[in-house]
Amino acid sequence: MQDYTQEAQLAETGRYVPTTAKNPKFYLASKRTLDILGALFGIVFLLPVLILVALLIKLEDPKGPVLFKQQRIGKNGKAFNMYKFRSMVSNAEQLLEKLLDKNEVSGLMFKIKEDPRITKIGKIIRKTSLDELPQLFNVLKGEMSLVGPRPPLPREVKEYNSFHWKRLAVTPGCTGLWQVSGRNHVGFEEMVELDIQYIQNRNMAYDMKIILLTFKVLFGSDNAF
Repeated sequence: MQDYTQEAQLAETGRYVPTTAKNPKFYLASKRTLDILGALFGIVFLLPVLILVALLIKLEDPKGPVLFKQQRIGKNGKAFNMYKFRSMVSNAEQLLEKLLDKNEVSGLMFKIKEDPRITKIGKIIRKTSLDELPQLFNVLKGEMSLVGPRPPLPREVKEYNSFHWKRLAVTPGCTGLWQVSGRNHVGFEEMVELDIQYIQNRNMAYDMKIILLTFKVLFGSDNAF
């Protein structure tokens, strides 16, 4: 019986994405080091902000949790729990079905700019992307990277074709080419193309460029909703 490598198996299903990285093993080791150091620095440096946001969320809704834990799909289709500061009412998931027809993003994603489920504090932390900070703990756990495709929801992946699956060939990230290229103004198919473009061309210089561009568009971006 022929023994197939993981790359060969993915190639047969159309999910394999070749990379132009000259030394993939060195790049992946360097990327993981950057992830660990970057996440640790971010957590320590932003600790006062993390505490303040947590207190404000609790003050607005004392009975609700501070963190929102949601199952996402990572590398090669592996599920994990992604953390965010809760920016919506506690029963937001139950209210989703009533809002699906108001989706403002094309394709398999769901986003609406004036989402009635968002709390007062939620509007602020979403606008500044502060709600994403707990994902630094996902980075430390190795479930996410600082840079990579955004991890999709299970219900979205159920609708994926083999082309869409290519974006799951690498560890998902807190930021990526999609976020610095228009974010919610970019449709689903365009997002997949950007993700595959990143996967094919990723290297440390490319990752650092995306991180720097993320800081540039982070605060006050009208794309954040």
